[in-house]
Amino acid sequence: MLKDIHNYNARAVAAGLLLALMTGTAFAQLLPTAPALGQSANGVEQIEAATPLTLQKAVALALEANLDLTVAQREIEAVEGQVIQGRVRPNPELAYSLEDQRTPTRTQSVQINLPIELGGKRAARIAAAERGRDVAVEELNTRRVEIRAAVVAAFFEALAAQDRTALAQDSVDLARQATDAVAKRVTAGKVSPVEETKARVAEAGVRVELAQAQSEQRSARARLASLLGANPPRFTQVAGSVDDLPNVPSLDDIQQRLSASSALRRAQLEIERRRSLADVERSKQTPDVTVSLGVKRPNELARNQLMLGISVPLPLFDRNQGNLLEALKREDKARDELQALNLRLSTEVLQARERLASVRGEIDVLQREVLPGAKSAYDAATVGFGYGKFNFLEVLDAQRTYFAAKSQYLKALADAHRAAADMDRVIGASESTTTLPANKE
Repeated sequence: MLKDIHNYNARAVAAGLLLALMTGTAFAQLLPTAPALGQSANGVEQIEAATPLTLQKAVALALEANLDLTVAQREIEAVEGQVIQGRVRPNPELAYSLEDQRTPTRTQSVQINLPIELGGKRAARIAAAERGRDVAVEELNTRRVEIRAAVVAAFFEALAAQDRTALAQDSVDLARQATDAVAKRVTAGKVSPVEETKARVAEAGVRVELAQAQSEQRSARARLASLLGANPPRFTQVAGSVDDLPNVPSLDDIQQRLSASSALRRAQLEIERRRSLADVERSKQTPDVTVSLGVKRPNELARNQLMLGISVPLPLFDRNQGNLLEALKREDKARDELQALNLRLSTEVLQARERLASVRGEIDVLQREVLPGAKSAYDAATVGFGYGKFNFLEVLDAQRTYFAAKSQYLKALADAHRAAADMDRVIGASESTTTLPANKE
């Protein structure tokens, strides 16, 4: 009987182990494996990296997550505390006094002292705090304009670097084809082996230029990503056309937009804040009144006595004249700073406008004369080399001339967008600065 029980227990244990094994296997099949999870994450990163970044998306991301904007927003929240504190009235004071320790002759008194602000101190304090809040809000608007302009400049810089990299890659491909063609002619005995050596040296030089262009492209992408917040999206391409040139605004348009710019508006609000602070210091020249109400009980009289009092400080020596003088001079300083800022911003905008107009003229010459002529000379040299009319050095010279002109064209386009961004940084973006496509050769 013991043997049967032992066999039964053994069979039960075996069945339990088998059931657990089958359950674990089925459960393991349902769970995703670690490589699958890794592949899924990598797939998401690849999709994110493969998605081109547009200018509109870059500006939206920067205005939403840029750290400088977060700092400016925190300043607004902090200044809001000054507004709340400025509205608070002075606290009353509770006083207790005890005269004489002997009970028969002891006198006790309790009173409440209520300070009353005169001279418009509370209203001046509230106005100064509100002007400080207005300055903080305008500072946030100024930061928005500056960050948007920085993003636009960095975006088109990355776009131009991307086009330069593509141009350098095309140059490498053409150099490789030319090297192969020269090698075939050397094999056929039509040209000297020296020509093949020159071709390979030229191809190596073009590869160096490609490496430099790729490095500049990575740096431009890094500068753009730094403006998009703490967690910028992964991207390897930017989508857009660097040929879309901004318009040159008129002088009247510049003056109108400059007068309404966030930078000048902030300086004007700073003058108002300084004026409010001067009003605060001026109100302090009027002394406050403290009204007292209490009860006094002398034990000798065995009855309570009402106490009424009023106290006013005598402004014989301290009339707050030093603080008022400082506040008035700081108000004058704010006015001078506004004039200096207006002059400096006007100069910067006019210089940026002049650069934009000059670069557009350069781009026009490159489009109409330089690029078509360089492209025609390069095509003719390439065809003539195929028929044996030109040697490889002439083809190489035509190729370098064309690609140098193309690189100069891309650089001019980037300079044009940078000049337009410098204007927008000061006077803000406007419909008059919308981009127009440049004429392509």
